[in-house]
Amino acid sequence: MRPVRIGCSGWNYDDWRGRLYPEGLGKARWLSRYAEEFETVEVNSTFYRLASRDAVGRWVEQTPSGFIFALKASRYLTHIRRLRDLEQGIERYYERIEPLVRSDKLGPIVWQLPANFHRDDELLSGALAGLPAGRHCFEFRHESWFKPPVYELLRRHGAALVVADHPKWPFQARELTADWTLIRLHHGRRGRRGNYSERELDEWARRIAQWRRRAELFVYFNNDWEGFAVDNARSLRGRLAG
Repeated sequence: MRPVRIGCSGWNYDDWRGRLYPEGLGKARWLSRYAEEFETVEVNSTFYRLASRDAVGRWVEQTPSGFIFALKASRYLTHIRRLRDLEQGIERYYERIEPLVRSDKLGPIVWQLPANFHRDDELLSGALAGLPAGRHCFEFRHESWFKPPVYELLRRHGAALVVADHPKWPFQARELTADWTLIRLHHGRRGRRGNYSERELDEWARRIAQWRRRAELFVYFNNDWEGFAVDNARSLRGRLAG
């Protein structure tokens, strides 16, 4: 069985106070508390702005050995440059996360493409060829990408197709293109207000139990509101441990 790491997309949410963070615990200590409960986190802030090297250094210091950060790639690269001429942008991005690169805590980089970005194999191939060493995964949000030639391109470069779950994009495929993958659970369909129902969690636990026979898995709940992500991550972890 391959490792399965389960966490949330981010940790700095006020409505997690009382659910994960004790009353009175300062926000500067929230990451350390989060890392007592979970062994990985997906960082969304790196999608919106370049990281601060000092902040990234604190992430490394505040988490235990073996903790893994998955980072969203910059939207400048995915939504503005749209995978074109990435070299300088990637260099700037990696310069800011250098403390993580030097550590053993950098996990996958998540390349989330916009919903209006149609399939372009040539662009994807060029982007894949220019990526730095490490794990990279792609979350496509236009239906045209979910075709065997795209999966083959990802396989050729050791990149993973993100297995994503959101009712807005029901066509997103559950295809393994590497010996690892990243699962983004955005929004439950049967639970209240985006919470994952017990039945949905049972279904995901069964899928993950099968996939982990051949792939290492990173699983992140992105339904952070009302503490759903914390509760769902705990519940899924318990199902897989049983």
